Amino acid sequence: MSSTRRGNTRQRIQDVALELFAEQGYEKTSLREIAERLEVTKAALYYHFKTKEEIIISIFEDLTRPIDELIAWAGTQPRTLETKQEILRRYSEALSFASPLYRFMQENQATLRELSIGEIFKQRMFTMVDLLRAPDAPMTDQVRCVSALFTMHAGMMFLQHVEGDQEEKRQATLSVAIDLITQAHHTDTGRA
Repeated sequence: MSSTRRGNTRQRIQDVALELFAEQGYEKTSLREIAERLEVTKAALYYHFKTKEEIIISIFEDLTRPIDELIAWAGTQPRTLETKQEILRRYSEALSFASPLYRFMQENQATLRELSIGEIFKQRMFTMVDLLRAPDAPMTDQVRCVSALFTMHAGMMFLQHVEGDQEEKRQATLSVAIDLITQAHHTDTGRA
């Protein structure tokens, strides 16, 4: 039962909704089906959430809170290589924590564009890019910094279908991202 990881009713609703959204798509899932899977009445579900959008927004807010905390922390740090490497380490952990949400986002991109969370996610990615790249760096280094971030997304999305231990795949992806940011930083400091 999915509630062992997250015990309260609100979180059980989120877990079951995410499972159904993944199985049949966001558009094809009804609140009635979510209630049935939970073995509760629709009224009991309504007590917590009135719409599917409320459910997905709550999931988004809960699972991406570590990224917001990372952005707040990173904004107070010097823009050193060590800080950028730590941003990537923490981002890797946050992505791993939110992986069910990111799978939903990948499989429901059209729906995501219509929901408010799509714009929030896009703005958050621009902020993450700004934390990693130096605007005055050579363009190749700026691309390396952006690529470090999106290497982590690609690793999470596409390596899920590759045989192997999840943690090993996460660490391999993080290693490549750190290599990119390190290479960009050394090139940048070499020119300074």
